[in-house]
Amino acid sequence: MKKTLLAIFTCIAFHTIAQDGTIYPLETPKEPNAIPLNTGSVKDQPAPETWFRQWGDPMARNISTATLTPFFPEKGKANGAAVIVAPGGGYRWLSLGNEGWEVAEALAKQGITAFVLKYRLFPTPEKLEDFSAWMNRPRPAPTKTDSTAKNTNPMAQMDLSNQLQDAEAAYAMIIKNAAAWGVDTKRIGMIGFSAGAGLTMHATLHSKTMKLAFIGPIYGGMGPVNVPENAPPMFNVIASDDFLFNGQFGVIDSWFKAKKPVEFHLYQNGGHGFGLGNPNRTSNKWFDAFVHWLTVNKFLIAGKEE
Repeated sequence: MKKTLLAIFTCIAFHTIAQDGTIYPLETPKEPNAIPLNTGSVKDQPAPETWFRQWGDPMARNISTATLTPFFPEKGKANGAAVIVAPGGGYRWLSLGNEGWEVAEALAKQGITAFVLKYRLFPTPEKLEDFSAWMNRPRPAPTKTDSTAKNTNPMAQMDLSNQLQDAEAAYAMIIKNAAAWGVDTKRIGMIGFSAGAGLTMHATLHSKTMKLAFIGPIYGGMGPVNVPENAPPMFNVIASDDFLFNGQFGVIDSWFKAKKPVEFHLYQNGGHGFGLGNPNRTSNKWFDAFVHWLTVNKFLIAGKEE
């Protein structure tokens, strides 16, 4: 897939946008390669979909129409593996640049067919200034807990029925078009960031239709879960200075006790929302480790043993 949108946004981000977290309006892109998932709309969503920039990255909010955007490897480079990429944003917006398109392009360079899931969100104020004020509202500090405590991430208590339906529709679309898209249906995984990691985990724990070969929750909630019998191998990443970590190892412990394959990378620093990486952080090599994990576990070649 051509890099038109991402190239444009990257140019804007690094040459004309202040890197101070300020929210700027952004014209809604056309997204010509986005495929509608036809999962319906969002109840009580009065505001239209709009886009903004923060930290130089393009983000969308008030999404009421879910889509799937494919990123194909160069001709002759595809290995048959596929990954659904779920950006984060607290289920109120989607960081489609650094947690979506950039990740999908990096996967495609490894011969993996990637699909960015633009899933439906909970409503936010229509006016950008009201949304910005809501984003910058005071928040209480996280409470210290331990690895056996319940998940303190408030996102874990949300109704994710719309988001799960979107993920299931994305998976079904990939299955339906597997032959045309060169995808091995036994090697479809899902990777998500922050809220997208939460959606990845939610789909793993609750979907009746998705049979994911592997999952990669990246800086998501770390509380313990009830691991299903058919749980796939998990590659998990978080930084110790991420507010979602907070000293928790629950989900890792859950996977380990269920005797399911799990690899966990706790990085010294990186904060939250680092995508593929930020300068001078130990977390910057996580994607290389992920590709190595996929390779060692034979997800990037056909004929992997069950």
